[in-house]
Amino acid sequence: MEFRHKALPLIAHRVKMAERGQGDDETGEAKGPEGEGTMSNIEKMENGNAQPDSPVKKEEKSGMFKTFRQSIKKAGERSPLASNIRGLKEKRGPDFVKEGNIPETGISAPASPSQSIGSPKYSPLKGKGGFFKKDGENTDVSPQVVKDQPGHSRSLSDSSGIMGDILMKPGAALRRSLRLVGKKDKVTKQGPPQLVCKTLSETEELKQVEVEVEETYTLPEIPIIPLSVMQINKLIEMEVLEEAHLNLLSLREELKRERVGGDEGLSSLELANKEKDLKLLYSALQEKVKEIVRDSNKLPSRNKQLLVHVARIIQEEEKREMDPDSLFNGWRDIWKAAVQEGVQAKIESIHLDSREQNSAWLAVHLGLLGQAIVEDLENVKNELQGSYPRSFEVFTTYIGSYHHAIGQHIKKILQQKLDSKDCYSLLEWIINRFGSEKIMGSPTLQPDMREEDRTLSLESGLLDKIKKTYCDCVKDDLRTSLGNVVRLQSEMWTERMEPERNEEFYYSEMHMDIMTVVKSYIQNSQKIDSDLEKRIVCSCSEELKEFPQRFEREFRQCDTMADSSLQAEYQVTYINSFTILREQMEVYRECSPPQVEAVGREMEAVVDRLGQSLLEEFKTAVRPFLRRMMTRKWLSTDEDFKQIVKKTDNLSQLCRGMKPPYVQGFVNEVHYHMVKEYISQLMKNNYSCKNRKHEKAATKMREQWAELQDVFEDLKSTSHWLQPVGEHMCNIIGQKNKREIKENLDGLVKDYPDISKKHLSAVLYFRGMVRGRERQLILRRLTELKRTVGDSGDKSQALFSDIQVTINTDCLANVPLLCLPLFSADS
Repeated sequence: MEFRHKALPLIAHRVKMAERGQGDDETGEAKGPEGEGTMSNIEKMENGNAQPDSPVKKEEKSGMFKTFRQSIKKAGERSPLASNIRGLKEKRGPDFVKEGNIPETGISAPASPSQSIGSPKYSPLKGKGGFFKKDGENTDVSPQVVKDQPGHSRSLSDSSGIMGDILMKPGAALRRSLRLVGKKDKVTKQGPPQLVCKTLSETEELKQVEVEVEETYTLPEIPIIPLSVMQINKLIEMEVLEEAHLNLLSLREELKRERVGGDEGLSSLELANKEKDLKLLYSALQEKVKEIVRDSNKLPSRNKQLLVHVARIIQEEEKREMDPDSLFNGWRDIWKAAVQEGVQAKIESIHLDSREQNSAWLAVHLGLLGQAIVEDLENVKNELQGSYPRSFEVFTTYIGSYHHAIGQHIKKILQQKLDSKDCYSLLEWIINRFGSEKIMGSPTLQPDMREEDRTLSLESGLLDKIKKTYCDCVKDDLRTSLGNVVRLQSEMWTERMEPERNEEFYYSEMHMDIMTVVKSYIQNSQKIDSDLEKRIVCSCSEELKEFPQRFEREFRQCDTMADSSLQAEYQVTYINSFTILREQMEVYRECSPPQVEAVGREMEAVVDRLGQSLLEEFKTAVRPFLRRMMTRKWLSTDEDFKQIVKKTDNLSQLCRGMKPPYVQGFVNEVHYHMVKEYISQLMKNNYSCKNRKHEKAATKMREQWAELQDVFEDLKSTSHWLQPVGEHMCNIIGQKNKREIKENLDGLVKDYPDISKKHLSAVLYFRGMVRGRERQLILRRLTELKRTVGDSGDKSQALFSDIQVTINTDCLANVPLLCLPLFSADS
């Protein structure tokens, strides 16, 4: 209002000059007291430097201002807004307006000089008499009846006031805008214009809405005399962009003429002020264009017509970018930047809970983000796209803006502390959901959506960073889960709970708990892409690699495992669990061969250590009883051997609860150890049978040997090559005729080529053959057989090479000197 009061004397002066036929010689700019230089119009209005008028001038201006107000009122009566209201009065009765049935829009200024913003019937491009016209189009205006549009109706006072503010224009431009008439016509009362009623069918309306904005257009005639700076600025503020832009072009031309030396011969300071005003106006226009474009998707139906003007302004300015007097370039870039800002603001306005408010905060936010994207692009496709020429590529530009804005939004999200669930939601949304029918692949966006735009384009390395963050979170979660597994097992040890059995095997849910977690991560990653699957397999394998030693250390440190029987049961249980876990991880070897292989080696190692621990406990248990074998007491009692059988039976029960394939190797190892230790007692030279006791010893050995072999046969030992050694030993010890012993050596050497003279000498010593010629012949026969038959034997089946022989030095004292070379030749 302050500007309007200040501008009234200037406007009246312009109208008076226009009616006298004067040109634009007097522009209303006030010179300084000394007549030197001029101030810009904006500065004069702000500083209040206008000179007071004389009483005569005041009277002239008062009369002129009265005429000017009447003209504005008539122009307001001619406006489509007033016509619409009169049409409503005629149609619905004179009381319709009085009853308050015309809704107020709440908008202080119209978005464009068209009758109804967004209305196809009064669109400058779709209706006749539009501001920007196609080439060769008829410019005659034929008023039409407008259907009721309550969302855009205005009161009569609003219409007159708005038209009064807009249509103040000096000279010919003012006459054309307000349609000023002569003096005779001023006296005659103007009646309301008669409207030509015309009804459009729904098909015709739809056809008009679908008309595209043409690339080419004809620029209306640029006013010879532009509006004042403040008037143009007011038009920009009120979003009357086409009128403001035409006056800006007129102002540019005027400044151009004055630079080359116009009639007024303005000084350099005046030209600088005028150029400054022009720059300020262009800057204001650009800001208004950016504001309209930025907010265009908030009210698409309201902004459709404004965007038509925006597009034409951009096109016109692009044509003039090469002009020397061009002040602002890059209008298309400004438009794209405004689109980007609008999209960015839209994304930032989407609700985002904190982790404390909602554990699924990110998943919910991404769901809302997808809905907003679809709704926004639907508006662009159905509402905004039709307001631009095709060269603007509006839909593609908005999609590119969303790609960029989403990338920036994701970077902000990554700055927060994310867990594995958050990272997975983000990856699933980016890779799967964004391009699906829920967002970019939505049927409502087809066929305008290009296939390459359905995949979210992110900055280089950003997606890889998200995947790495997810893998690190998975490792942390898996480490926590493995810790919980150890804690759960430790509680069972503390409470001395016996392990469960499942189908006779010792059973623990430990491997199930671990693989449930691992499989869930791997299966979820498979739903994203194969690259993520490989990364997750690698991450899980790296974390599992450290688990066996960690678990074993906790198990060994448990004080409640003093009970060896309970500890042995748990050892077998965990042998089974780690064996199964290793087999299940082998399924993912192709995804990450080195890491899965490393996990397999660690689990195989812990199984071997648990098995060796169990075996060592068994060896320790039977060692004292084995040492008393092949002695004088052994011949008279079976107590020691019974203890050996008992310990072996206990171990066999544990072996029956052990799952293959490890159990087979464990049983074979126990079988080998028992055979070796039993035969080793013959090599101790602790006892020598006399007085035909060797036959009793052979009989007892044969019985015990058969009992031991029955135990290992029940355990399904596959070390069958160990069975004949006992029979060979019994045959040598129990042979009545010494000479026939040589005949039994063929099979012994063939089955066990690693037997030596030392071993045979020890066996002969136990039989009672301490010295004598037959003894030497037997040993010589062994040497001959080792040179012939021994070479064809299976050397991989080594038994005697692992058995140490205790040399009895007492027997050498009775050996003749001539026989010593026989011993030195022994290997």
